[in-house]
Amino acid sequence: MMTDEANRWLRERTTTGDAYDATYERRAAAGEDVHGEATFVMRFSPASVLDAGCGTGRVGRQLARRDVEVVGVDIDAEMLGTARRTAPDVDWRLADLSTVDLGRPFGAIVMAGNVMIFLERGTEGAVLANMARHLSPGGVLIAGFQLQPGSLTINRYDELATIAGLALAERWATWDCEPWFSGGVYAVSVHRRE
Repeated sequence: MMTDEANRWLRERTTTGDAYDATYERRAAAGEDVHGEATFVMRFSPASVLDAGCGTGRVGRQLARRDVEVVGVDIDAEMLGTARRTAPDVDWRLADLSTVDLGRPFGAIVMAGNVMIFLERGTEGAVLANMARHLSPGGVLIAGFQLQPGSLTINRYDELATIAGLALAERWATWDCEPWFSGGVYAVSVHRRE
């Protein structure tokens, strides 16, 4: 298991799971659609989804409400505490994405919330390979993350996905399917297991 010092999220997190969720609850109460990630995933009509790097389970909970079988995995026990309390019927697991073995495939895997840039540097390829092993044939890996100087580039992400046996199917600039453009600051990438 990765140590707190090795993982950027665990090292830099400054909020609790409840406080994190409260931000989205306030935005939803103000009329904002805060479920764009779940809506995006539903475009693929998956029967099962692995919410990889699920945090408080915000995306996974919404998918479960839409009758999708969800398993959530995260390395942050505090965030998982919120997930388990708010959706006790969902299978939430404390584990490292590079080594977790759930013993079954999924129709889709979603990595929302900048999961890829919060990984321990150098483990991105291992995470993508492990996620590919958890995809059903033809299944999709959906990842959204910021493109920041000094962080994982979109070209490197695509290279690692190809090595893991995943082929790029589509790419967007937002979860709302705004067109992707080179030089953008965010990407939502869909790779399919070949």
